Amino acid sequence: MLDGFPPGGGTDYLARVLARKLTDSLGQPVIVDNRPGATGNVAAEIVAHATPDGYTSLMGLTSILAPSYTLYPRMGYNLLKDFAYVSVVASGTFVLSTHPSVPAKSVSELVSVAKATPGALRYGSSGVAGPLHLSMELLKRRTGIDMLHVPYKGAAPVVAALASGEVQVGFSSVAAAMPLVKAKRLNAIAVTTAKRAAALPDVPTIAESGFPGFDVTPWYGILVPAKTPRQVIALLNNEIAKVLQMPDVQASLATQAFETTSSTPERLRTIMVDEVNLWAKVIKDGGVKPE
Repeated sequence: MLDGFPPGGGTDYLARVLARKLTDSLGQPVIVDNRPGATGNVAAEIVAHATPDGYTSLMGLTSILAPSYTLYPRMGYNLLKDFAYVSVVASGTFVLSTHPSVPAKSVSELVSVAKATPGALRYGSSGVAGPLHLSMELLKRRTGIDMLHVPYKGAAPVVAALASGEVQVGFSSVAAAMPLVKAKRLNAIAVTTAKRAAALPDVPTIAESGFPGFDVTPWYGILVPAKTPRQVIALLNNEIAKVLQMPDVQASLATQAFETTSSTPERLRTIMVDEVNLWAKVIKDGGVKPE
């Protein structure tokens, strides 16, 4: 099971939990192989061109793979043609946080502050064209605000910059923001998903904060090479569904603010196509270019 990012991240955590359980249920060792590089595209290309026998899979993150389809048109694989989709594994959310110095405890108040001082607020992201950057570009277009983008090399530096006041606004994972929110070093003002996050039940969604229809949900799912036999995909789908129903798996993933959910192969592909279309428009409208 390939993961396009270094050990310790969300995809790695999910892959290792899933691999341990699939090793037991399939009776064969399932090994996580971290292949970081090119924003996850190195691992994706390896899986796309692997032997289609079910023995090589990708732990994919839609908010990385879908934008790459538009950002990197000359990649060595086609996201919508070179994979068979197996199942959703989990969903997450991003949380919009502000430094306590910003007089905004809601999205509407943040919009008012930003419109009063166009370009003065700085927002951090984990890198140009990454999911945190694109999510903020979507929010900017939906709200009509202007803020200065400050990219960092990874998600952890963004949260550190937010806590120190180096930037005033930013998206991050719930797991990364929670300790600082609890310590009152950050104000969590909204989450990006269509429904509230179980880990932050008192924090509203952006949609219910006055911007209906806003929904950025990071979906995690398993992909295999396109010509993998249907019976093999069905077997993997069934075993993944069983694993995700295990109470210890659900409890383990909940500690990282993941919501476990399996799906049909068709559902995962539909999610990916919808995200390709969403981010293509954001990238085009925002003039976003890869680093």
